[in-house]
Amino acid sequence: MATNKQDQFNELQKKNLEAAMRLAQLSIENSQRVMEIQVATAKSLFEEGVQNAKALTAVKDPKEAVELRTQYAQTTTEKMLSCAREIANITTKTQAEVGKLVGEQLSTGSHDVFEAMQKMFQGIPITDQNAMGAMQTAMDTARAAFEQMTRASSEAFQAFSQNSSGKGRK
Repeated sequence: MATNKQDQFNELQKKNLEAAMRLAQLSIENSQRVMEIQVATAKSLFEEGVQNAKALTAVKDPKEAVELRTQYAQTTTEKMLSCAREIANITTKTQAEVGKLVGEQLSTGSHDVFEAMQKMFQGIPITDQNAMGAMQTAMDTARAAFEQMTRASSEAFQAFSQNSSGKGRK
């Protein structure tokens, strides 16, 4: 019977390790995408800055120089806002994926823990089933709270994304 409990414990640990590895992989992939966007934006802005500097040296009229600087500032701002929107989109998608993974983990994990506790308590004479019901309620409440926080965070990121895209188009 001890090996059966040990096997259950090992299986629970294996599931938790697999979930942790999926979260780590997701984090690495999304960090890489964010860095690629940042590097591409920085490279583009640098190249445009060099071109703008060359163009400014050729300008003789101060009014034309101001117009060129204004155009460059506007282009730079638009690119930076676009970069921020892309990063916000990645963040929103990542958050949804993490929320899904953690939600699954909470759901299956609480179910596994509840089953393990039921099996453990089977050998103990408990006539009051309220204790088991209270544990299940606590696990369900924790899962529901996590899901609510995930939805609220996702809505906040979407609002940010919509606000930043609206400002970039004006």
